[in-house]
Amino acid sequence: MPQYAILVYPAANRVYTDSSPRLLRAELQVFGQTTLTTDLTEIGGTKLGGVDYVTFTTADPLSGADLEHLSNLSSLYALFEVTGDALRPLTVSPLDKVDSDLLTIQKYPGKTNELFTKLLLNVTALAADRPDGLLGRPLHVLDPLCGRGTTLNQAMMYGYHATGFETDGKDFDAYGQFIKTWLRTKRFKHTAESGAVRRNKVRLGRRLDVEFGLSKEDYKAGDTRKISYLNCDTLTVDELLRAGSVDLIVTDAPYGVQHGSHRSAELSRSPRELLAAAVPVWTRVLRPGGALGISWNTLVAKRSELVEILTRAGLRVCEGGPYDEFEHRVDQAILRDLVVAVKPRQE
Repeated sequence: MPQYAILVYPAANRVYTDSSPRLLRAELQVFGQTTLTTDLTEIGGTKLGGVDYVTFTTADPLSGADLEHLSNLSSLYALFEVTGDALRPLTVSPLDKVDSDLLTIQKYPGKTNELFTKLLLNVTALAADRPDGLLGRPLHVLDPLCGRGTTLNQAMMYGYHATGFETDGKDFDAYGQFIKTWLRTKRFKHTAESGAVRRNKVRLGRRLDVEFGLSKEDYKAGDTRKISYLNCDTLTVDELLRAGSVDLIVTDAPYGVQHGSHRSAELSRSPRELLAAAVPVWTRVLRPGGALGISWNTLVAKRSELVEILTRAGLRVCEGGPYDEFEHRVDQAILRDLVVAVKPRQE
């Protein structure tokens, strides 16, 4: 049986580096269950030449399509076929459409690790009714608690469209300054428009709308990508976006006392209550067959509580197997996990 080895990408964060091989094994299983043309077995780890690798075997050799998918594993640095004591490097072709410094330049307290953001986006996309969509048409990704835009930037890396909601005006200003400077520096043809958001003559917040082409030729031809950042309450998502207009919802939920809604004093104190109020709102803009992925701190909310919130909103939660293997420590106060759910298609 063919054998393969993955050299794991060395994350800047030492704690995440320690968790990466285990998280990669779980992510690999999700790819195996959804998009690969051959069965994966014996997923594990070993040392080769004194270096740690994630290893696996397959029933049949990996196809070209399999390699295209696995090229996007969040912590993959290099992929090899194992032949005896030799490692034969395989060519990988990540989906990335722009330079990776889009994800790494920004440095600030509380930033979600960019490798984990990619993992969360991957497993959410793979849970949708069309998992091959990860490599297909440009998807529309919503992050309803987007902070300074790590999810939006990862969506840009993949050539997707993205929308973010965030109540913190400082985060809105910081992201706007960053993304406009980055696009100018990289010489992307683009437009960036900002203004107030109003509904029924009531001012709900501010917005930034960016449209850019992946090349000058694409821009001239009208083949563009759109990024929208709304400095608005997350509970207004269904007021400001069309029903069923989003393919994926991907968000890193609040870990402590800072949250995405100002509409209720109670919500500002409890991530659990925030998600209970917000998930039904978010679900209305998710298309049937689309998927929602949330990461959160298990020390402030139990997994069973999130599963109940998602189920009450009419979503089907992905449970068992690799979906139970993503919990990992971020620091002494944060034990992070993720949960993925799908909006059923109407019969």
